[in-house]
Amino acid sequence: MFDTLQDRLQSAFKNLRGKGRLSQADIDTVAREIRVALLDADVAVSVVREFIANVKERALGAEVSQALNPAQQVIKIVNDELVAILGGETRRIRYAKNPPTVIMLAGLQGAGKTTLAGKLGLWLKEQGKSPMLVACDLQRPNAVTQLQVVGEQAGVSVFAPEPGNGVGDPVQVATAGLAEARRTLHDVVIVDTAGRLGIDAELMQQAADIRAAVDPDEVLFVIDAMIGQDAVVTAEAFLEGVDFTGVVLTKLDGDARGGAALSVRSITGRPIMFASTGEKLTDFDAFHPDRMAGRILDMGDMLTLIEQAEKAFDADQAAKDAERMMGGSFTMDDLLKQLEGIAKLGSMSKVMGMIPGMGQYKEQINNFDERQFDKIKAVIKSMTPAERDNPKIIDGSRRLRISKGSGTEVKDVNGLVDQFFAMQKMMQQMAKGGGMPGMPGIPGMPGVGKRAGAKQKPQQKKKGKRVSGNPAKRAAEASGAAPQSDGAGAFGFPAQGDQPFELPKELKDLL
Repeated sequence: MFDTLQDRLQSAFKNLRGKGRLSQADIDTVAREIRVALLDADVAVSVVREFIANVKERALGAEVSQALNPAQQVIKIVNDELVAILGGETRRIRYAKNPPTVIMLAGLQGAGKTTLAGKLGLWLKEQGKSPMLVACDLQRPNAVTQLQVVGEQAGVSVFAPEPGNGVGDPVQVATAGLAEARRTLHDVVIVDTAGRLGIDAELMQQAADIRAAVDPDEVLFVIDAMIGQDAVVTAEAFLEGVDFTGVVLTKLDGDARGGAALSVRSITGRPIMFASTGEKLTDFDAFHPDRMAGRILDMGDMLTLIEQAEKAFDADQAAKDAERMMGGSFTMDDLLKQLEGIAKLGSMSKVMGMIPGMGQYKEQINNFDERQFDKIKAVIKSMTPAERDNPKIIDGSRRLRISKGSGTEVKDVNGLVDQFFAMQKMMQQMAKGGGMPGMPGIPGMPGVGKRAGAKQKPQQKKKGKRVSGNPAKRAAEASGAAPQSDGAGAFGFPAQGDQPFELPKELKDLL
């Protein structure tokens, strides 16, 4: 969502790098570019004005003029101010001293309240709570049925005594739901209310009546992050009519400008508490202002990535697998397990977006075809247990059978087997103490560098540089240019020169 804003801010900072001293003209130029970037991202004018004033005041002060690296100090100031307008610190749910804790959802129709009720229920369940969803949206067609389906998918109880579709009193359902939660010992109640296509008096009155009836501990205003400048008007109307205590941003995975996320907190004074980043029930988490500011400035979000990796991978099993793989026994089953683990982290573009500095590879990441992972898994699953354990037995006839069984071509199977042997060779070399191929060993490090007592081979005279038989490549090598590639590796992975596509080191370390 923040791709455009990220690009504009990086362009603004580019001119600062390398300067030992910043003049007032430099700071004015950067402030102007940041202002245009924020306005272009649909951030409210009042928020932009305050943001730029704070940045300029701090940038012209002693913290920049006396800094060793003024450019980096300005970037730090922008980061600090972004964190400030996003809320400063993470706001947690305030649980009731005497359960159940009541959480009421409010917002316009189409913002994603019903789906979010299921996501929040699943998130609370993972936190050790016992939530129950209450269907108080009795006007939108099939809203009650949708909540029941979402609740079943999340494994959360749903209280829905009325069929909806215009039948039933939402205030009575909310009251009865609270009583049912007390009877069945549920410690959190999530009340899903009706929305409208626009703001009207009837919508506000109904939401106010439900609030008065159940006295919620939290009222969460659910807003579509793609709504643009209307976010401010809508938020102010709900603040006056319902007086919400926190904000939930939905559809943060969209391609809109994202100004709502930067405007709502400053305009309403209410914290952003949660963010929904996809269609899956698991694409939901607490909102961290500092992490979001880091993503906008292409500083990454390694903390969130690590947290997701901890959920996706069993630590004990991962340690055992790593020990066995470092022992030299790396099989196709291990490769399949790693691919399935990566899939649990989410889409490749989302994962890469959390790694610092990956903004420069945005185009390649966005063009990456996620289906290639499914293709590789299909090939591995088409192999027999003996072939997975020892791919050396996969001859021509077996490769043909595997390609037919997985719906791929023989060249895809060949590419995967070749890459597997390269990975297996690397594992075996590391296990023998040779370190990573092409990298010098580090003396004194266990499992790295030459083994103690090993005989050192006499240094041999280096052979002359190999010359390619391809005239085009030979000419490129002679001129010092990188050899040209068609950009495609095995299974459509983007190639890196003549090398197959590899994941960044930071992501490898997590796996």
